[in-house]
Amino acid sequence: MFLSQMFNSVNLSIQEKMVDELLESNQKIQGSGLILTRAEIKHMIAVRNKALQDYGRVELGFDVTKELMEVFCSSPYIHGENYASTLNELHELFYHLRNETEDRVGDLKLIHLMKEYFDGDCGGSLELLKSELEDFTRNFRRDGLDDEIPEGDDPYWKLKT
Repeated sequence: MFLSQMFNSVNLSIQEKMVDELLESNQKIQGSGLILTRAEIKHMIAVRNKALQDYGRVELGFDVTKELMEVFCSSPYIHGENYASTLNELHELFYHLRNETEDRVGDLKLIHLMKEYFDGDCGGSLELLKSELEDFTRNFRRDGLDDEIPEGDDPYWKLKT
């Protein structure tokens, strides 16, 4: 029993460090008017962790979370009242997309692709974004790309279906 208490204590300490790290990222985007509370960040970490578990993924850092925060804070469709819930949904979509592209497209490209669709054809609709990303992954798999996609002019960066 003592060991489990000690493990829980360490786990809570790590979680608080993660929250503090994301609060720092939060400060970087403060000019956008979008701020997450400590409670919203804790909830976002839980949503992220569940998505990772559901998709059988392991991620040690919070680079994806930070990038989602920084990239999507400039969207005209995200406001203070929907920022946290949108980020939670975007985590789910990102890890699904990551699996569907078989890790052959980098994180930053996927996030920027999501943002392009979200702000463009989807008009801020998460439902339309899901649909667009399903089309994207279907086309991605169908076209049978080489194992590695070059960072420059890959055909899927601007793919529209």
